[in-house]
Amino acid sequence: MALTARWWESSAFRRDIRVAFFSALLLAAYPAIRLLGSPGSQATGHARAEISFSPESSATPVDGRVYLLLSTDGTEEPRFQVREEEAQSQQIFGVDVNALTPGSSAAITDNTLGYPTRSLREIPAGDYYVQAVFSRYTTFERSDGHRVKLPMDEGEGQHWNSKPGNFYSKPQRMHLDPASPDAIRIQLTEKIPEIEPVRDTEWVKHVRIQSQLLTKFWGHPMFLGGIVVLPQGWDTHPNAHYPLLVNQGHFPRDFSGFRTDPPGADLTGYPRERTDAMYQFYQDWSTGKLPHMLILLIQHANPYYDDSYAVNSENVGPYGDAINQELIPYIEKQFRGIGQGWARGVFGGSTGGWETLATQVFYPDNFNGAWAFCPDPVDFHAYQAVNIYDDKNAFWKEGPFGRVPIPDMRGPDGLPVAMMEGDDRWELVLGTHSRSGEQFGIWQAVFSPVGDDGYPKPIWDPETGVIDHQVAAYWREHYDLTAILQRDWATLGPKLNGKIHISVGTRDTWYLDNAVRLLQKALEATSNPHYAGDFDYGPDQPHCYTGVPTLSAREGSLTATRRVMNAAADWMEKTAPAGADKSWRY
Repeated sequence: MALTARWWESSAFRRDIRVAFFSALLLAAYPAIRLLGSPGSQATGHARAEISFSPESSATPVDGRVYLLLSTDGTEEPRFQVREEEAQSQQIFGVDVNALTPGSSAAITDNTLGYPTRSLREIPAGDYYVQAVFSRYTTFERSDGHRVKLPMDEGEGQHWNSKPGNFYSKPQRMHLDPASPDAIRIQLTEKIPEIEPVRDTEWVKHVRIQSQLLTKFWGHPMFLGGIVVLPQGWDTHPNAHYPLLVNQGHFPRDFSGFRTDPPGADLTGYPRERTDAMYQFYQDWSTGKLPHMLILLIQHANPYYDDSYAVNSENVGPYGDAINQELIPYIEKQFRGIGQGWARGVFGGSTGGWETLATQVFYPDNFNGAWAFCPDPVDFHAYQAVNIYDDKNAFWKEGPFGRVPIPDMRGPDGLPVAMMEGDDRWELVLGTHSRSGEQFGIWQAVFSPVGDDGYPKPIWDPETGVIDHQVAAYWREHYDLTAILQRDWATLGPKLNGKIHISVGTRDTWYLDNAVRLLQKALEATSNPHYAGDFDYGPDQPHCYTGVPTLSAREGSLTATRRVMNAAADWMEKTAPAGADKSWRY
């Protein structure tokens, strides 16, 4: 789940507030192509769309997923109009292909699963803006012996609709009639270009290293990136060493907290508030009014998502160890970090909020304070609105004669705007086998054991929503942060005393406040030692509240970094060991 301003405005406030999918797909014979779907499924419907590419796009066969997009809105390309909120989303269909050759066609048929409308036969006859996209997959020969096909991140932060190298067609205005026996034909004539590298500045440096741990796991060169913000005086105090503050969250292309010149008078409203805050942050940073410390934003997009969740995982790989044993030591050596656990803090929101707490829990000696805002589910009794341990179904609350849909997302008024079944189907249309590149897909990839096919074991049946409680038990043992803290408090408690700080709105958009309350209840019951942290609830605040009750979640985000910096610096000074390096206090 997303947070950025850096967190709260990145490609992710859940991918523009986070974007996520399901059902059975198809296996159909087509020239030089195998159409894949749910095991044992077979396409029997009429072909409605045939999508192909030319040898100029690729001279060799390619694997991946083909999308057909329909839109009633011509203001932007259909590939950018598919959203989690069903009532606001345009239409998408998706099908897997293996070894599609130039000139051969992938077929979107009546049996191809769609979102929000399930089938092409249900689309009303009419004129639409039509587009197709081919998301290309890479074959990985993993060290665990499994061979899997997944979309490699190409520097964009794992987005199928903007990934360099993906094929697409220009939008066309076309007439569609599901009753017609004639198929529409679309050729993918365009290719998304490579991304220009970001340049270093006086204050912001960019680092990219090959991870030996991840490369070994994936059987393919894998890299970690870091965006490092240097403190005032870094270049004029060559003997000084600095604490490190890690900002966890979705894929950051660059550090966007600075504005080096004052905003123009033409800006009003929130854009003006944001640019004013960015300019003030730069002034405070560059004049030494803020604590002298390094800020690190981590780039760890992977074949499943724009972010790894910063832990070791059977499916995603040893990202926790790679970040903490390879990237962070490299950054501290390169930029004169102190390199000791008492001089490191971590903060973030949403996805970054979960990572913040998980980093502190799984690497308790490496960090000295975690400031987590609106974290993803920290207790799977409240996996958003689903209890994966006690509920039988993730889509429906079922009784003897009736059932009620389980909500996934709510608006500021508290009313649902997306349901679990629709959201999960959205992700399944984007990609089978947890390859959606979205929220449920990455949670399943990180938290689940590996299935016999090499892909993550589903936490629930994608067609019915029936929960697999054996998989749920694995999740509890390995990634339910409340359960882990309760189980291991005798050893973790002394290392976490006073280090846990969590904020969440009482009307979080994805019901994340429910899990936070369960975590608080569990920690308040601790002893020897008592956890001595703090929880803050923003009344009626949505995603992503950052701990200032007098401000909205959006307004509070503008000052979150400086507030965490000051709190982290105070705590580090208070808890620093005797003889600690104080050269950063100039």
